[in-house]
Amino acid sequence: MRTLLILVPALALAATGCAPDMAAPAQAAERFHAALSAHREDAACAMLTRKTAENLPNPGQTCAEALRELGLGPGGSVTAVSVWGEDAQVRLAGDTLFLHRFTDGWRVKAAGCEPVHDLPYKCEVED
Repeated sequence: MRTLLILVPALALAATGCAPDMAAPAQAAERFHAALSAHREDAACAMLTRKTAENLPNPGQTCAEALRELGLGPGGSVTAVSVWGEDAQVRLAGDTLFLHRFTDGWRVKAAGCEPVHDLPYKCEVED
C-alpha cells in the first residue's frame, strides 16, 4: 500500500510534465493582435520571429508600415491551440497564427493565415 501512495503522485507529476503548454502561445497570439488593434505596429513587429520581420516589408518600408498596410483584422478570442515541439498553431475567431518557441518566449512566424483546400495555409505575414 505504501508503494502505491508513492507511485501515484510520481505518475501524476510525470503526466503533467509531458503536457504541452497551451496558454503561452495563445497569450502571445492575443498580445500580437492586441498590439495591432491598438495601432502599435512597432510592438507587433517585436513579437515576430526575426526572419518573419525581415521578410515582411517591401524595399524602403519598415515592418510597422508593412503591418499597417496589410490591415490584419481583429484576432478575437482563442478557439483552438495546437502545440508540437517548439511550434504552435493558434486559431482565433478572426485569424490563425503560427508561432515558434525561442528562449525568450513564443514569437509569431505567420499571421493572417487561411486554410487552402488540400494545401497548406496561405498567410499574409510569414517567414
